[in-house]
Amino acid sequence: MTDLGEVRAGLEAGLEAGLRAAVRGEVAFDATARALTTMDASNYRRVPLGVVAPRDADDVAAALSVCREHGVPVVARGGGTSIAGQATGTGVVLDFTRHMNRLVSLDPEARQAVVQPGLVLDRLQEAAAPHGLRFGPDPSTHSRCTLGGMIGNNSCGSHSVAWGTTADSVQELSVISGRGDLLRPGRDWAGAPEGLRALVDGELARLRTDFPSLSRLPRRISGYALDALLPENGADVARSFCGSEGTLGVLTEAVVRLVQAPRARALAVLAYADESAAAEAAAGLLPYRPLTVEGMAADLVREGAGLPRGGAWLFVETGGDSPAEARARAATVVRAADVVDALVVADPAAQRTLWRIREDASGTATRMPDGAEAWPGWEDCAVPPPRLGAYLRDFRALLSAHGLRGTPYGHFGDGCIHVRIDFDLMSDAGVARFRRFSEELADLVVSHGGSLSGEHGDGQARAELLPRMYGQEAVRLFERAKGVWDPDDLLNPGMLVRPAPLDSNLRFAVLPRKPVDVAFGYPEDGGDFSAAVRRCVGVAKCRTTTAGSGSGRVSGSVAAPASGVMCPSFRATGEEEHSTRGRARLLHEMLAGEVVTDGWRSTEVRDALDLCLSCKGCRSDCPVGVDMATYKAEFLHHHYAGRRRPAAHYTMGWLPVWLRTVARLRAARLLNSLATVGPLARLAKRLGGIAGEREIPRLAREPFSRWWARRRVPDGTGAGTGAGPVVILWPDTFTEYLSPSVGRAAVRVLEEAGLTVALPPTAHWARARIGDGRSRTLQGAMGQLGPLARRNRVCCGLTYISTGQLDRARTVLRRTLDLMEPVLDSGAPIVVLEPSCAATLRTDVPELLHDDPRAVQLAANVRTFAETLAQQAPHWTPPVLNRPAVGQTHCHQHAVLGDTAERRLREAAGLTGELSGGCCGLAGNFGFEQGHYDVSKACAEEQLLPAVRAATKDTVILADGFSCRTQLEQLAGRQGRHLAEVLAGALEERAGRTRGPDEDLGEGLER
Repeated sequence: MTDLGEVRAGLEAGLEAGLRAAVRGEVAFDATARALTTMDASNYRRVPLGVVAPRDADDVAAALSVCREHGVPVVARGGGTSIAGQATGTGVVLDFTRHMNRLVSLDPEARQAVVQPGLVLDRLQEAAAPHGLRFGPDPSTHSRCTLGGMIGNNSCGSHSVAWGTTADSVQELSVISGRGDLLRPGRDWAGAPEGLRALVDGELARLRTDFPSLSRLPRRISGYALDALLPENGADVARSFCGSEGTLGVLTEAVVRLVQAPRARALAVLAYADESAAAEAAAGLLPYRPLTVEGMAADLVREGAGLPRGGAWLFVETGGDSPAEARARAATVVRAADVVDALVVADPAAQRTLWRIREDASGTATRMPDGAEAWPGWEDCAVPPPRLGAYLRDFRALLSAHGLRGTPYGHFGDGCIHVRIDFDLMSDAGVARFRRFSEELADLVVSHGGSLSGEHGDGQARAELLPRMYGQEAVRLFERAKGVWDPDDLLNPGMLVRPAPLDSNLRFAVLPRKPVDVAFGYPEDGGDFSAAVRRCVGVAKCRTTTAGSGSGRVSGSVAAPASGVMCPSFRATGEEEHSTRGRARLLHEMLAGEVVTDGWRSTEVRDALDLCLSCKGCRSDCPVGVDMATYKAEFLHHHYAGRRRPAAHYTMGWLPVWLRTVARLRAARLLNSLATVGPLARLAKRLGGIAGEREIPRLAREPFSRWWARRRVPDGTGAGTGAGPVVILWPDTFTEYLSPSVGRAAVRVLEEAGLTVALPPTAHWARARIGDGRSRTLQGAMGQLGPLARRNRVCCGLTYISTGQLDRARTVLRRTLDLMEPVLDSGAPIVVLEPSCAATLRTDVPELLHDDPRAVQLAANVRTFAETLAQQAPHWTPPVLNRPAVGQTHCHQHAVLGDTAERRLREAAGLTGELSGGCCGLAGNFGFEQGHYDVSKACAEEQLLPAVRAATKDTVILADGFSCRTQLEQLAGRQGRHLAEVLAGALEERAGRTRGPDEDLGEGLER
């Protein structure tokens, strides 16, 4: 008997060989490529046989021919942000984002553009903007969704009340049918496949009666738009093709219309008592011709979002030829609306901040306020706008009847509601309830005259229920239309017609039911690593090509600067596997064990994580808070358990040990000299796993703590003599051994502000605790040893955590907590100068030592340099420099710590200008490791280096992180300074005295 597995393997090998012979683009059948495309942004998962990245239309035709010959289905895929499952398939996936992603032409006079399907919407908008034009539809995923995907789904976005759906903006298409025919769909039956006109002519009555009018239901996206083929509608084949979800033909090019963009905009934020009141008011605002009427309720908004008081809000954008005209129109809307409160925002930056709240809702809504998971599936039903208030009340009642929770938001002006619901999709009972709810909700939508899909398409999520909306005869007509276009059912089968059940192929079904054994605590995910990985729902904000997308999660404690960080490695390589989403997908498949079969030993996951900079940008910028830096550390911990590690893990991972040894031997000068000897340096770098392009940083001749110990202070301890509160200055590894000038500068400024500075204990007292953290006894004891004391130094464990040496990190951290007990008892704030160390202490330590309450206490006491001054010396006035500043907000500062205090301190010191976003690219050990130099440099070249090169001579170059300063020195030949150094230098200038070499407060790296 022939083994079926062997037959299948033979067929796949033949298919792969045929594609490689016929296609000039990339053909990938490996586990990584397949794992990256098993899912889109929906609840569904299908494992493809392989992925093809066609270079042009000829490649598409060739791939279709080979797949047709082998009887293998084809799925066209753009950004993979589809929410109904239509971008997944079991055959061959065509990835248009790699090559067929160009703006072919743009004609400002004709207001049209020719685009390829893989072009990201924002790239079209950027090209059109200088001409005062734009593409009308703009989904919240505009920074990564593609024009091909928008046409396939008939996407809309927040401005649809002004400019309609994608179908309203399409003029002509270039399409290859399943049989390989080249078609040019347009109006008056242009590009129609043979038999389509005859089909329509025989069903004119049904098309006129069974399809809800778009004037009454503007967001009718469900099903095929066959009524666009009616003679009174211009027999528009291109419009009819929109929303077909890749089931009728493969798009290779499109001619799209552009619209005039308003020169100025204003945003009226209207507050209502609840969402029903907001929904009922929305339709009444349409006569004022707003650009948007978006709605969201309070259960989606984080505290401190800056919205006017109320329980729900409408975001009503107005346009004009001038800011005054736009504001006047917004004011008119406010006067016409019956609101609890209102706010008119004219400043573009403030508008962007508010719009981020709305645009990130698709990710934010995946976590309920109590941390419970919520999922799409009924993401975008639409009803006639006047029915929206009544529909929402019935929808909330249906949720309650099924014991479910959801957070509606969306396009209230068009009657379209988005919602994520806390379905239990992990158990049989939960999946059964998901089905029952889906069937009842479909009936509810239809009872209000609505459409099952108002934007994202039907896919697998809703296609099974289309007979409830259209009736069986209309659905059979859909099947006949599909047969005319694609008689072999080659293109995206199972979507729209003859669909798979809505409760099959769920992506959660393959995950382990019991939590896997992990090192970190994952407190926001109930200690479950699978739940942490499930956070990624595929909205793909990590796939943006610029770092300017801003903070993804709005929080009252973390500022949302204008520029973001996530995901620097994707921006450097453009490869999905180097995005946060791609890595999360590989981890998902690792846990599933079907495509990635080696578990924690997986080389596919290891290689994808290798270029993760552990910048933590995703922790804040990802709308659902995926923390890939933690996942990477967790994976490396398991991957190398009991195995030999890369050399860099031993050299840079154990950096605190090596540097402490050098300091004890007083060998810094010798090593600095040896590092200048070319052959020796090259050998050391090769053996240590360090990139050959890198220079070895110079060690300080005198560590910070040694300078501290020899300070001439009356009690001989080096402790400060300020009369103010005691603050504990954390001597991190970088400040201690590489940049002690930062520590000296911080001491100078903190003492100038009236604070008493002390260092952490270096001895663990076994018999009795040390003082209360505020007395002279504490300060004296910090420098002395008793008979039962053990001498050591505190360490945040950063280098061990970033290399996944978590057992060692726990040992170091427990020893640190032992040392810090007297400080913790005192409640004194702990000033950490290195942002990466501060972030580690604040987040990684309590998550790694989740069983030790002292870790939480330590994290709560951690302060940045600026936070310390703001909280402990609020009346202190810094010296005023009145100079421009450039630099980059440290990644970990942005992601974990927030930079509100730093911004205010810079402003008070007269340092003007915004710091760049993105990542410096060095990122601790990352940029020093072999094989990472090119990516590291590319990250720096994105924003940091251009900003520094453009700086004038009097510009202050700020870089609070040692990595950032090192990257600037090695790649740009410029010296960045910590904010403490800048302020200390200004104090010295103000004091009017000359500093000696041991007191050089402005030098970042000692020579």
